[in-house]
Amino acid sequence: MTSLDWSARAQGYVDSDAHREGADLDLLVVWAAGARTALDVATGGGHVAHRLRAAGLEVVTCDPAPGMRPDVICRAESLPFADGAFDVVTCRTAAHHFADPAAAVREMARVARERLLIVDTVFMGDDVEAAETLRDPSHVRNYTEAEWRALVDGLQEQLDRAVTSAFSGPFLLAAALTLLALVPVALMRRRRERARAA
Repeated sequence: MTSLDWSARAQGYVDSDAHREGADLDLLVVWAAGARTALDVATGGGHVAHRLRAAGLEVVTCDPAPGMRPDVICRAESLPFADGAFDVVTCRTAAHHFADPAAAVREMARVARERLLIVDTVFMGDDVEAAETLRDPSHVRNYTEAEWRALVDGLQEQLDRAVTSAFSGPFLLAAALTLLALVPVALMRRRRERARAA
């Protein structure tokens, strides 16, 4: 799907209850506590950015679709920001659209000074993946919790710690079908910053 296609769907993301609400939004705000600056990657309808701004953070948004009205138009796999440019980097319910999630995670970790928070749905079977692709042609793939852990573990040289937790929450999969999905959240802190401070 092109960025123009995404732009045409922008208002749908703004209005979507599944994207506008959720316990994970509240948790992202809690986990960002103490940060001053944030980058919201693949901001979509801007729900995370809105919540973080309400909590007092200075937030920059980015998205490849101009219609999403981000501050910066770019893909998650290629972020035009300096290393450690933001205290916290967030990415909510978007990674299943990324062509190269490993590259996106590396880039987000690179620009995060303190924390990287990723929330996304996880793999729940081939039938669910097929349904998601039919419902949304931009869907690339949901990843298993083990795959998310491997992505985080692959960055150990950059991290002081990596915690992956999972919780259940409602997520609208398709029209009239609501399910409980595990949502992995990766919280990372850079080892590099500790070395610089020493």
